[in-house]
Amino acid sequence: MNRDLFPSQKEKVGIQGRANDLIDTVLYGSKEGREEGTQTHSKTVARGKYVHELQSGSTHYPRIANDPLNDVNLCGSWSVEVGELDTFVHIWEFKGYPGHQQTLARLDHDPVHKEFLKQLRPLLISRENNIMLEFSFWKTSPPHVTNGIYELRKYKLKPGRLLEWEMNWRQGLECRRQFCEPVGAWFSQLGDLNTVHHMWTYPDLQTRKVTREDAWKVGGWSETVYKTGKRHEQ
Repeated sequence: MNRDLFPSQKEKVGIQGRANDLIDTVLYGSKEGREEGTQTHSKTVARGKYVHELQSGSTHYPRIANDPLNDVNLCGSWSVEVGELDTFVHIWEFKGYPGHQQTLARLDHDPVHKEFLKQLRPLLISRENNIMLEFSFWKTSPPHVTNGIYELRKYKLKPGRLLEWEMNWRQGLECRRQFCEPVGAWFSQLGDLNTVHHMWTYPDLQTRKVTREDAWKVGGWSETVYKTGKRHEQ
């Protein structure tokens, strides 16, 4: 008889043990994943120094950024050329949640800011903001004029997939860095949850095209796109 059809008791125990491990992994996640789960995802992947706010509206706010009493820096203001036209995007960098609260409290009592909002609101169709944290591996670049274009990409992740996305994206980022320097990357904390944003800058659209094509020639980038894509909901 073929002995493979009748495994020994020791082999049965080994098979049963592996089966139990597989069931535990399916039901409760891997051991490594459970260990990572002892910390919140935001604490695991965040740089943890600043709180960022992304606003979509129709104007920029140099006065707020230039006031030394406000605990905030303006990372940049952009007008949209492709996508949601007639839209402006602003990214603020607050000194933590206390800085965010203190700055908003001051603006609530600022008569100049109140008058500004009064004049602004009739011009708006909608406004939106999200509170975000920057990824630990990607420090937000300080504001500077490039006379080029910026690309802000947004991905909606499947719930619970942030850690996996961050790990895969961090590995693939080195492939892209050979051709262009990223501006920043953030994940949502309040607002549109399970969302990540990342921004790149290029001299022009043709350079963007060549840069992206060159990145695909580097080993590892296509794998990064494939693995992160599986974590996207949209």
